[in-house]
Amino acid sequence: MKQAASHGNHISYAGFGARAAMPTVVRQVWLRCMAVAALLILAVGAPESARAQRHYVPHVHIGAHAGMSMSRQSFFPKVQEKSLNGMMIGVSFRYAEERHVGLVAELNLEQRGWLEDFEEAPLSYQRRLTYIELPLMTHIFFGSRTVKCFINLGPQVGYMIGDKVTSNFDYAKAPDVPGFPNNRRDEQMDMKVSNRFDYGITAGMGVEFIVKRRHCIQLQGRYYYGLGNIFPSSKSDTFSASRGSSIIVTLGYMFRLK
Repeated sequence: MKQAASHGNHISYAGFGARAAMPTVVRQVWLRCMAVAALLILAVGAPESARAQRHYVPHVHIGAHAGMSMSRQSFFPKVQEKSLNGMMIGVSFRYAEERHVGLVAELNLEQRGWLEDFEEAPLSYQRRLTYIELPLMTHIFFGSRTVKCFINLGPQVGYMIGDKVTSNFDYAKAPDVPGFPNNRRDEQMDMKVSNRFDYGITAGMGVEFIVKRRHCIQLQGRYYYGLGNIFPSSKSDTFSASRGSSIIVTLGYMFRLK
């Protein structure tokens, strides 16, 4: 009986030892499972991380564009005028690092000005102002790999390099010209430009077609609102405002450098 009891006690002690060893075994299995899970996460996440890193590699484009502008001068007091058509040509640089946002800088040559509106009178007068312009714009884009829509918005500065008048009458003596409308303002026709520097805000939108990975064709429409006056604008001057504005439509080509 004692042996049996002793044997029974031995069995009891062995069972207690096994139960005491269980936490160590579970801990080891748990650690191994965590290690396997970590490896799986790294294996699955690594390609996504690599793709994300590749996505944010900067994209750099250079290009050229040309098109037509329709411009006016906003005079105050008001002048009867029409839009003057002109040309626009330029080169552009584009840098994009984020998914939908980039930066665009351009160097343009644009013909602006205004066309006097004489209604039914057989008179014509146009004043063409040629500017070198530098717009610096935020570029917001979205779309697929082959077609993207975009919005450009930012400040623009310019400098007038040309001032040409085309008329079929002596505008310096406009009131004495037969058929010249009565009570019509004519000071702007012969007034010299006092401020060749121009600045304003430009904004536009367009669509871009990616022909190949490095070749893009884009069609863009843009509006420019000038904030600078070409004529003196103090209280004693004739005009308190003589600001330019234009609507521009261009067709361009962009080449991706990287």
